Amino acid sequence: MRIVSRKTLRAFWEQHPEAQKSLEAWQEDTKKAVWKTPNDIKRVYRNASVVANNRVVFNIKGNDYRLVVAINYECGIVYIRFIGSHKAYNQIDVTTI
Repeated sequence: MRIVSRKTLRAFWEQHPEAQKSLEAWQEDTKKAVWKTPNDIKRVYRNASVVANNRVVFNIKGNDYRLVVAINYECGIVYIRFIGSHKAYNQIDVTTI
């Protein structure tokens, strides 16, 4: 999969260094992945939440943070839409971000 806006992840872990290893691991797994359906993601990330509009929510660093991505399965592209704390996550609409 191709990840769009990796700079967003880097900027986040520069502000939250404790999240760096988890985000780097997610990034490496995702680059190697071939996700054609949400079920492909759920096979690897059982705790990921698949929501409307091809959005997927990943728990990062033992569920300390949430990563929201939009996925274009046909093109193999993952768009970073949000990374933040649970408090910040609760203030967004995951389906439209």
